[in-house]
Amino acid sequence: MRNIKILEVRSEIGAGTRGASLGVDAIKIAALDFMSNLFVNFPSEIVETENRLLYEPVASPYAKRIQGIHTMYERVSKSVSDTVKSGLFPLILAGDHSTAGATIAGLKMARPKRRLGVVWIDAHADMHSPFTTPSGNMHGMPLSISLAEDNVENQLHSPDAQTLDLWRKLKNMGKIEPKILPEDIVFIALRDFEKEEEAIIKKGNIKVIPVAEIRRKGVENVVRQTFLHLSNCDDIYVSFDVDSLDSSISRGTGTPVSNGLKEREAEDLVASFMQHHKICCFEIAEVNPTLDKENMMAEIAFNILQRSVNLLLLN
Repeated sequence: MRNIKILEVRSEIGAGTRGASLGVDAIKIAALDFMSNLFVNFPSEIVETENRLLYEPVASPYAKRIQGIHTMYERVSKSVSDTVKSGLFPLILAGDHSTAGATIAGLKMARPKRRLGVVWIDAHADMHSPFTTPSGNMHGMPLSISLAEDNVENQLHSPDAQTLDLWRKLKNMGKIEPKILPEDIVFIALRDFEKEEEAIIKKGNIKVIPVAEIRRKGVENVVRQTFLHLSNCDDIYVSFDVDSLDSSISRGTGTPVSNGLKEREAEDLVASFMQHHKICCFEIAEVNPTLDKENMMAEIAFNILQRSVNLLLLN
């Protein structure tokens, strides 16, 4: 049985669309609607945000609000690290996906000698840097931060010195760089990425499991294949971006993409992962109720969360 601690990270300064900071409360409302006591049963911690920066001018066009992201990385990595060190399983409800790099930093800071695998269930690769970003939004950069990958071979921009200094600090958070290796990442449901990111995937020979493969092989097979691929890892972190779901059901997120997972597929997938003893952290990100109808996205996220927690308590 795992002792769980919920970390609430309502940061949305890494996203291009407003509203992801409300996702945590939308999930809590879904819990109330389903008469679940999930949020009463476990200790939780609210990580302070820098969302006030949304009202200020953007200083770094190729890494928007990177100063605030750096502050969030310090806070989130410390919370995650402290949670793990105190013997608890961090269950993270995040606004936008940018802070996932801080989650990875915290997991490594708590256990620096252990090899960390990452299961990234997301429509996007999130492997841009200030040198390659098409938008400047930092929720497209957490994995390149964790890999310490600038991707200058595919450089499109020349960021200013202050941006680069903060970028270096993000990569070196916890004085561990890189935090993960390309061969220790598995993408699931990836289907929307730029050629600059594709170059990193090819160079690192990163494993990608598309939605069609899940349907062809079945969830159990795909999960088994993932663990086999990550067999050299001591710990495995699962990050679930709700845009991994098909756009027909994932309207309540900032960047919906068609041809994604069905609700049941996502639920079965996450549930299968949660039964494994190597899973050390689970995160859900990018629920945006301002884009939604009748809180549907949060309800789906909550169902995934509830089933995951039930399984974590059994293991």
